[in-house]
Order: sequence, then C-alpha cells, then structure tokens
Amino acid sequence: QVQLVESGGGLVQAGGSLRLSCAASGRILTRFAMGWFRQAPGKEREFVAALRWSGQQKIYGDSAKGRFTMSRDADYTVHLQMNSLKPEDTAVYYCGTGDVTSDQEMGLWRAYDYWGQGTQVTVSS
Repeated sequence: QVQLVESGGGLVQAGGSLRLSCAASGRILTRFAMGWFRQAPGKEREFVAALRWSGQQKIYGDSAKGRFTMSRDADYTVHLQMNSLKPEDTAVYYCGTGDVTSDQEMGLWRAYDYWGQGTQVTVSS
C-alpha cells in the first residue's frame, strides 16, 4: 500500500502563487510515476503535471505549461509550484502515484493506483 498526503492549498488572488506538496509513503517503487491532477465542480479530472521517481522526465498539461513547475525531493515528496494563478485554476488538486507503464499514460488519471485526499485551491479575481 501507498499513502499520499497533500498540503499547501488555500485562497490566493489572481496573479499570486501557491506551492502544493505531496508526501508519499509505503511501498513505493522508483519506476512509479507521480502526478498532479485537478478537478473543478462538474468537470472531469484534469491532468496538471507528472514525473517519475527515477529519471528526469517531467510532463505538463496545457493549462500548466509556463506557469507551474513540478519537482521532487529525495524523501518521496513532490511539489507543485504554481505561479500566475488564474480564477480558472480553482479546483481540488490531487496527487496520485502508481506503476504507470508508459510515458503516454502519465497524463491519464485512470493509470494511477493511489490517490491523496486532495487539497482545495481557490483563486479569486
């Protein structure tokens, strides 16, 4: 089993920044992918960013490119630095992990096995 705990959400004005964190524990394999997704009310879960615990590859969803940066620490914690936030970034942000077998699947929430409880991000205009 794997446990994920997100933190760092909150209320911020448009143009501001937030840094989300997700601490992973349990039976983590270095080939696992770690992803950030978000879900706004009435909408599908949307891909934000992902990386693997091993290797250098990171991928970003279209809404995150140029504004969000995903990073990782050696203690199996990942961060999502979100800059230039917009009201449309308002959502519950989830981190997920699992044995995502292909890089193409890293942007698909159904490919992930474990999820955190989510953290609310609200951007006011």
